[in-house]
Amino acid sequence: MSEDIWKRDEVESPCINICVIHPREGICTGCLRTLDEIAGWGSKSPESRAAILDALPTRRAALKKRRGGRAARLKDTKA
Repeated sequence: MSEDIWKRDEVESPCINICVIHPREGICTGCLRTLDEIAGWGSKSPESRAAILDALPTRRAALKKRRGGRAARLKDTKA
């Protein structure tokens, strides 16, 4: 069965099936949308969807902030 049957002429979801909400940023680590954006995607206008897609690239940086990792944990144990 062809996947073309299920395609529509509208702004498609950016979902990549990695659905994990970042606890601090409140955005999905896969598609970078908020829970409200994900939940309301089906009822949003094409313009609203396009605006969300335009905002996504700037959100990736929020997930790349380092919290210290192993070096910070080791530093805490030496103190």
